[in-house]
Amino acid sequence: MGTSLVKGQNGPLAVSNVVVSVRSAAAVDVSALLVNDAGRVRTDADFVFFNQPCAPGVELRSGTPAALVVSMAEVAAEIDRIRVVITLDDVTATFGQFAPPVATIAAGSGNILYEYVIDGLGTESVLIAVELYRRNSDWKIRAVGQGYAGGFAALVTDHGVSVDDEPAPVASTAVAPSGFPAPPAPLAPPTPTATTPEVRTVPGEAALSFDKRATLDLRKREVAKVLITKNAFGIRARVVLVIDKTLSMSRQYSRQVVHRVVQRMIPVATQLDEDGTLEAYLYALSFVKLPDITVEHGDAWAQTFLHLTGIHQGIDYARIGGRNDELPIMGDIIASLRPGGTPTLVLFFTDGGFAKKREITALMRDASRLPAFWQFVGLGRANYGLLRTLDEMSDRVVDNAGFFALDDIDQVDDAQLYARLLGEFPDWLRAATRAGIIG
Repeated sequence: MGTSLVKGQNGPLAVSNVVVSVRSAAAVDVSALLVNDAGRVRTDADFVFFNQPCAPGVELRSGTPAALVVSMAEVAAEIDRIRVVITLDDVTATFGQFAPPVATIAAGSGNILYEYVIDGLGTESVLIAVELYRRNSDWKIRAVGQGYAGGFAALVTDHGVSVDDEPAPVASTAVAPSGFPAPPAPLAPPTPTATTPEVRTVPGEAALSFDKRATLDLRKREVAKVLITKNAFGIRARVVLVIDKTLSMSRQYSRQVVHRVVQRMIPVATQLDEDGTLEAYLYALSFVKLPDITVEHGDAWAQTFLHLTGIHQGIDYARIGGRNDELPIMGDIIASLRPGGTPTLVLFFTDGGFAKKREITALMRDASRLPAFWQFVGLGRANYGLLRTLDEMSDRVVDNAGFFALDDIDQVDDAQLYARLLGEFPDWLRAATRAGIIG
């Protein structure tokens, strides 16, 4: 039967030829985009569909189910990945109205290598099912299952294909002058559910590449699922990110773990913060408040500001220090809070070493009267000491802090990460509201 894949999972392709087919209860068209490492076709000839069924190494075979035959050795060296796209024939239908489609990846001999049941779909009418991609001299398969809100024409245009912009009427089956199917009519937004949440879009997302937008969308949906499950979807809160800059974090910086932390916290801000941005601080003995992190500039922000030493954008990183004292940074955030004010979620990433336990404990007790929840996250397999006992602190108005250790953030998938990161925040919101801490 082959190996079953789940969304985001990948696997090796240790064969030279594969057949990718899609079974669906609804009539679908299958196509392929052959893209370079920038996620774009070189020319329109790298788009395989019913009017252009062949490209070097890729052939579309008609029938039921439709299938793409891929000969990896014949694919041009400039092609980094092959994205398999499925589109509903009925432009008024959505995948959520039918049983989940199933993508099958078989060897040229017919042996099934992988199967991917593309579940969790709602209002999508076009989606990237799977992609074949290079890793050094090898090929791998990834289960994508990513819908595209802009429709078929927007999807291929974002990959660099030339498409006529004029849409056809809903009832028409016309083909655009360039030979590509006209995009489907826009659909009404979905009613949020635990499987298909109506995620929030913030300014700047359109400036991202397709790959980055797809990743951001997947992560936003995981954040939304947690909030829906905890009855906190639609809540607005200030989101503050604090990152440890002590020398003991050097491995997390050199391996760019903290860079990936930033990227995975941005989706939280898009769903909670009023303007979709992250307030950001670095701290050691002292601290520095950095420019807010926006969706479109997350990568550039990380490269500019995530350092342990040197002078960057006029900031002398040596003056922040190399060992930790949490009281100044915590005191500054607390000073910005007002009773009855906007709820605040503080995401505090550190490798521990909180030495002033008595003072920090007293500070957290006092801060329990203010509208902020402190989510501490441990990085790097350290001794977290005080952080592990935050949930057991007594004499607080409400439980205003949580802690968990990630150790290796790259080993935790998005669903697990956001479930742990946001699991206690909605409970605090309700408790703080009952206590009059939030107006």
